Amino acid sequence: MIDPPTASEVPAADAAAPPDLPAPPQGDVTTLGEVRAIKPEDEALDLYRFKNPVKFGDNRFSRDWSEPPSPEQVSMGGGYIMMGVVKGVLAAGRGLNKLTGGPDQIQAAIARPPPELTPEQRRRAQQFCEQQDGCDPSVGK
Repeated sequence: MIDPPTASEVPAADAAAPPDLPAPPQGDVTTLGEVRAIKPEDEALDLYRFKNPVKFGDNRFSRDWSEPPSPEQVSMGGGYIMMGVVKGVLAAGRGLNKLTGGPDQIQAAIARPPPELTPEQRRRAQQFCEQQDGCDPSVGK
């Protein structure tokens, strides 16, 4: 570890003096030429690549169409036979659910109403609040 210089090692004149300004260049000075910073290209230009000028969104067929699985997805899912078995079981479960009139497996959340207090519970809550000396009566309404 380097120790800081002591007060006797630091000259007093340097501590209070303003920093010296560099002297202006004189005589034979070398100046650099112009330097340009060019942004690198993101992609190589391919003149034969087709760019579709039509932008399209979802349509009626995009809801029913599903892309076939990639070979990686097939191998992770246990193979084509296993994926077919799972798809068949899911379809049979949906059909059985529809035949029996059961609720859907995925249902929308329905919030329940807030609990209502009886007049006796309100009276007890107000009595407890008065004992605490700091309840806001508008909170319970």
